[in-house]
Amino acid sequence: MHDYNILEATIVDVRTEGEFAMGAVDGSINIPLSQVPNRVDEFRVMTRPLVLICQSGNRSGQAAQFLQAHGLTEVYNGGGWMQVRHQVQTAQAS
Repeated sequence: MHDYNILEATIVDVRTEGEFAMGAVDGSINIPLSQVPNRVDEFRVMTRPLVLICQSGNRSGQAAQFLQAHGLTEVYNGGGWMQVRHQVQTAQAS
């Protein structure tokens, strides 16, 4: 499990712009996986924790490992966006 409050996290969706447009977590930011290496400085200034999501957790895992390797802390692979959307909605309701 994770040790962060999903409502305090910055959620970054690393799916493509087209995938993101078809459905996303409210308030999430779309930075496709292919753009992550060129946008590390943007990630550095985002509010922590960072929770990365995609369709299944594969791409978000790659992005999380990349950012951690570049010295970023409190970076988590949130997994699939639909599960994280459910976590956010559940947390908001309680």
